[in-house]
Formats: sequence, C-alpha cells, structure tokens
Amino acid sequence: MEYEGIVIRPPSEAESLILQTTLGCSHNRCTFCPTYKGRRFRIKELEAIKKEIDEVAPFGPFRKVFLADGDALIIPQEKLTAILEYLQKKIPGLRRVGIYGNAKSILRKSPDELKALKSLGLGIIYLGVETGEEALLEKIRKGATYGQMVEAGKRVKEAGITLSATVLLGLGGVEGSYRHAVATGNILSDIDPNFASALTLMVVPGTPLYEEMQAGLFQLPSPFQLLEELGTILAHSNFSRCYFTSNHASNYLPIKARLPKDKESTLRFIQKVIATQDPSLLRPEFLRGL
Repeated sequence: MEYEGIVIRPPSEAESLILQTTLGCSHNRCTFCPTYKGRRFRIKELEAIKKEIDEVAPFGPFRKVFLADGDALIIPQEKLTAILEYLQKKIPGLRRVGIYGNAKSILRKSPDELKALKSLGLGIIYLGVETGEEALLEKIRKGATYGQMVEAGKRVKEAGITLSATVLLGLGGVEGSYRHAVATGNILSDIDPNFASALTLMVVPGTPLYEEMQAGLFQLPSPFQLLEELGTILAHSNFSRCYFTSNHASNYLPIKARLPKDKESTLRFIQKVIATQDPSLLRPEFLRGL
C-alpha cells in the first residue's frame, strides 16, 4: 500500500487500517489549516482502492478501517458504497469504518444514503465544527453556517452513525475568546454529538491566519486563557450523553469527561489549575504538536 503526502487521522483511529481513498481535502480553504495547502484534491480510482485492499487484507485481522484523507465522505454515493462493500467482502471481522466529513459532504448525502452507508459498516463520522460563532465561521472560511453545522450533525446521528465533533481553542484570538467559547458551547449543545474533542490552535507559517498574526491582526490567547476558553465551552454545553476530551497533542491540559455526569467536577478541576497559574501543570511546548 502506498500513501501520498501527509495522511491525517483522528487519535481514536490509532489502531485502524488507514486506507487513502482521497488525496487532500475537498474544501481546503480554512485559514488556520496547513495540512493540504498546495495540493489538488482528487478521489482515487475504485480499482486502485480495491487493489490496495487486496494487498493488505491477508495481513489482518483488521477490526477498524479509516478512510482518509481530509474529507472522504465527499466521494459520490455509488463509489463509496462500492468501497464499503469491498471492505466487507475482503476483511472478515471488520467492525467499523470511520471517515472525516464536513457539513457540505454530509448534507450532500440524503438521510437514506447515510443509513445505507451505516448498513455497510460506516460507524463513525468526524466533523470539524471548530466554532459556533457565525462571524468567525465565515472569517476562517469554514464553508458552513451555524445552522448547516447543526443540521449536518443531526443528520449523522439520525442515521444511527456515531458523531465525533471537534472544536478549536484559541480560534477567536484574545479579543474574541469569550464570544467564541460561549458560541462553541452552544453549537455543541445543539448538535449533541456522541463524542466531542477540543483541540488547541497552533498557528502554522504559510497559512492565512499566520499572516494575520504577523500583521498584528490576530493574537493567540495564552495557555491559561485557553483553559478559560475550555471551561467556558464546557459551562455552556449541555449534552444528553457525550464523551468529551481535550487530550490531543496540541492541548495544554488533558481532559477526559463523561458528560453530563462529570461536568461539575471537570469544571472545578480546570478552575483549580487556572487559579495556580503554574506552568509546570501544563504540557510543555516541546511536547505539543499538530
């Protein structure tokens, strides 16, 4: 199996077989994201994908498969169905297929199409929400409104597919930190995902956001200001049942919480760390990463 370029997968897919079905990201306009800049998006030919499945199948068993790259859900329904059918045929014991989706690619699938994908093993969709602040969604060129994000998330859940939503601490800068956090808590409440993860923004050279920062138009919050954001998001979130984490390599303070049960204890822990203002309690910069 050959991989082209950078292959990104969610932390929870660490033990999965990574099958690169698309190259790059179908949107690829977000101002903060450096991952696929300069790369033209394309979908691999079905026969090439089948050939790769044939090559790796004997090395199983594989319980989970993740379809990369950035937005493989954009693959037309007929072709995506064929990929899932072939995985089921060639990989005995396959329990779950995961995939990245954005609001556009999710909403291009009808509820019945998503249910059909679920029946073929698509078990989880990872949706990058980033923020609930409408103006900020537009500013970062996310390509979706608050309402579209919520509709997409609900459509995934109604199809019986597990939804994992990701938000990004620091995206509003120092000036917009509180607005971003409150709105993000609100949108997570409206979507009510099965899993939610808060990552921390790392401004990377070559991105439009980096140029803004260099021009003095954006200031990244300090580590403890970012923890304030995390606490505000949680305080304004109301989930029916969600596993919430901030344990990505980019985060300063690892958090794992089953919500709503652990909400108050988690908020107390975050506020206790903030009150100390002790950097030794945080992940050091040299251990942080994208």
